[in-house]
Amino acid sequence: MTTLYVDGDACPVKAEAERVATRHKVPMALVSNGGLRPSANPLVQVIVVSEGADEADKWIAERCGAGDVVITSDIPLAAKCVEAGARVLRPNGETLTAANIGQQLAMRDLMADLRAANPLGTGGGGRPFGKADRSRFLDALERELRAARKG
Repeated sequence: MTTLYVDGDACPVKAEAERVATRHKVPMALVSNGGLRPSANPLVQVIVVSEGADEADKWIAERCGAGDVVITSDIPLAAKCVEAGARVLRPNGETLTAANIGQQLAMRDLMADLRAANPLGTGGGGRPFGKADRSRFLDALERELRAARKG
């Protein structure tokens, strides 16, 4: 049975994921270190893991597998989930697969090295999350849930 796992810490598409999971009648595990409101939706299980770095990621990585869909911005978690056979989406709708996860990990490491080399740099972060990202995410989640349920 397909399960939708959402890395809930700082995820901007929790409500959208819940709507799509409900429409497909797929159970959803919303995992975080705390601070999430419980859902009245019987398909949504809010999982609060112990405080600590990467505890939510570990919880998801230990449980996901083939036929599941994972939503995360965390590239190392995405790599573990892809390796376990799960379908992985970023909140902007980008699909992470065995074909592109290595490049994503390398880019993440490169960017960390660049930030470390320039401690006075003005980070500024990435571009803001917008309507187009949300729309891409909804389309991608629909597609991935259909594919996951077909097996």
